[in-house]
Amino acid sequence: MVRRFLGLMLCVLLTACSPRLIPLPITPGPTRAPETPTPWQIDAPVVTSPALTAISMQDDKNGWGISETAVLRTNDGGQTWYDIGPKEAQQLGYAATSSFLDRLHAWVLVADPTDMLKGTLYRTADAGITWDSIVVPFGGGDMEFLDEKQGWMMASLGAGAGSMGVAVYRTMDAGSTWTLAYTNDPNQPNAGSSLPLGGMKDGLAATSMQTAWIGGVIYTPGTIYLYRSNDAGATWQQATIQPPKGYEQAELNALAPRFVGAGTAFLPVTVASQNGVMLAIYVSRDGGNTWIVTPAMIPQGGQPDFASAQDGFVWNGTNFFVSHDGAQTWTVVTPDVKFTDSFAGMDFLNATTGWVITNDASGGHGLYKTTDGGVTWNVLGQ
Repeated sequence: MVRRFLGLMLCVLLTACSPRLIPLPITPGPTRAPETPTPWQIDAPVVTSPALTAISMQDDKNGWGISETAVLRTNDGGQTWYDIGPKEAQQLGYAATSSFLDRLHAWVLVADPTDMLKGTLYRTADAGITWDSIVVPFGGGDMEFLDEKQGWMMASLGAGAGSMGVAVYRTMDAGSTWTLAYTNDPNQPNAGSSLPLGGMKDGLAATSMQTAWIGGVIYTPGTIYLYRSNDAGATWQQATIQPPKGYEQAELNALAPRFVGAGTAFLPVTVASQNGVMLAIYVSRDGGNTWIVTPAMIPQGGQPDFASAQDGFVWNGTNFFVSHDGAQTWTVVTPDVKFTDSFAGMDFLNATTGWVITNDASGGHGLYKTTDGGVTWNVLGQ
């Protein structure tokens, strides 16, 4: 009993005298700074101060441009531009029709100078490193690719006296071959009348290879000229849209709708009346089945740019009108650069970042960028 007690006391004493294990502070290793993304490398000649006539930015760094003589690329947000276009395409400018899908895929159409109803389609799938050329039965109009294979083309066949002939083509192989889906030219075989010859067509928009839209104007008061096809362009139906209240006798010009997000689309309609020229914006939340005019009209509003289902921008010759609630309300933003009549186009990436191209009366071109929603602008590429 005594031996057991002594053993127990010895165990207690040894335990009490054992050193305590105190955790040492852990010294953190050096914090690694986030890696800076490597710019998309472009092995091509640099073009100083390019005369841009069109721009399509894919993100805040990478984008496409068209000048009067070249197809261009940037990988630094527009500060530097590279000539990556096909060498055969020299006459571009505002006459060229283009579709830029992403930073790899692009299509540029150049009309045949001897026959404006024919042309050559240039395409790239590797960011302009290589180009294919395809002779096509159209020279200009509106082209839109949905992905790297599927695309639409509304080709202009000539206009006059308030009428305009068009031919609608579709491709399923990236533009290698085109199938004629519809024409309203009475001189062509199997011409249709569901998209009438009457009326000036002003843009095509597609949401699938079955569904597409064509906007325009017909000189009948209070009529919104918007046609839709649900059968791959074979037939067209006019959308039923009421004119803005109080403008039932106005001349209404509908541009092609702009689809952003799931089911959301905006339809810009220029309203010309005794009150002047205004821009009305219709919105659809069901893929274009129904259209509702938004509350405010923008005086002297030009073609808008919608960066998302919420963020929209309109230039009216003096100021930007900016909406961040789906065109329900607009805020006037006065830029620190007086673009006035030199304004030639814009491309906004999101609510804050956008680009403007200019073309003044003397033929000078410029490129500007904003990162605060249009308030301040920095000149690029000079």
